Amino acid sequence: MANRARYAVASVTGALVVLGTLASCGTGDGTAGASPQPPASAGRTAGDSPPRTATSPDGTVVSPSGTAASPSDRAPTAPGRTDRPGTRCRTAELSAAVGRMDPGAGQRNFPVVLTNVSSRTCTVYGYPGAAFVDAAGEQLGREPERTAGDATTVTLAPGESAWSGLRYASPGVSGARTATPATLLVTPPDERQPLEVPWRSGPVPVSGNASSVFLTVLQPGSGP
Repeated sequence: MANRARYAVASVTGALVVLGTLASCGTGDGTAGASPQPPASAGRTAGDSPPRTATSPDGTVVSPSGTAASPSDRAPTAPGRTDRPGTRCRTAELSAAVGRMDPGAGQRNFPVVLTNVSSRTCTVYGYPGAAFVDAAGEQLGREPERTAGDATTVTLAPGESAWSGLRYASPGVSGARTATPATLLVTPPDERQPLEVPWRSGPVPVSGNASSVFLTVLQPGSGP
């Protein structure tokens, strides 16, 4: 009976030694097996957003580190446009006029002239807006269509002008329905407030055949 008890104790002791040896073996490189580490991105929550850039008042893109972005990172400028914010001519800095009619081949052609009446140099680019209105301020006909052309920035020193060609078919030739405007409203490019020019050149087409009116891009000077 005593022999059996001693055998049982020896068996249990041997088993404990084996288990202790296995526990100390670890990963085979002499170290204990480490717990899996979380990936580097684990600290970022689902709501985190990538760093954002900011834009300074002069249009420069600034990175989160505070450095300006390279020119290639900035928004492209329209071909031929070299003006910058702050140089554009405002409505209050301009006057508008309609020059002498130049008839030709059943057409009526007028230069619409914008003149810099301010004390600073400013720029215009592209097309002006235009609309014929009656004495009550109601628009007559559709707004002019833009004639294709290469727009360039026109720099106007004080007293200098730029002009756009206003053209339509002579109503006596086209047979279009006409009306006689009281005023031509001229809006400088990128502005909302128009300039009022009294219209003294008779009826204009407002509907029917060949009733379209056309405008060209602004160019330096006061007419062709």
